[in-house]
Amino acid sequence: MNIRTTLLLVLLAVIAAFSAINWNAITAPTALSLVVTTIQAPLGLIMLALAGLLAIASLVFAAHFKTAMLMESRSHGRDMQALRKLADQAEASRLTDLQRFLEGELRKQDERRTEVKIEVLNRLEQVEHNVRAAVEQGGNTLAAYIGELEDRIEHASGKPVPDH
Repeated sequence: MNIRTTLLLVLLAVIAAFSAINWNAITAPTALSLVVTTIQAPLGLIMLALAGLLAIASLVFAAHFKTAMLMESRSHGRDMQALRKLADQAEASRLTDLQRFLEGELRKQDERRTEVKIEVLNRLEQVEHNVRAAVEQGGNTLAAYIGELEDRIEHASGKPVPDH
């Protein structure tokens, strides 16, 4: 039980005890003016009844207010659930889009890597061909120089130079 309920029960008990102790005074008839006429009635009992009606009206108002708040809270809860679901769907959609984007980019990188690999291999073949041609040309040039030197030696000495 919370402190408000406890205070309300204590207050009701005090009012009930006060009414029981002063019951004779509460029920004593008094002349009451109703603006147009005067009647004889127990003023304390009428005031006690009006206080009771006011208390009942307050309880009905509080119950109505609490019910309205609970219904509004339930409505907000459903709205929050719908918004949470929508946000989850949006997040899943963004993740799917990101995954597709990354897959596309990885595919592009693989294609580019393959293109670069083919280009590098073609260039290596070209370099290898150029190196072989240069080596062959250098070998031919060297053989020509050696042949020329052999011819000069033969002319200078008059003897043929043996082949190795």
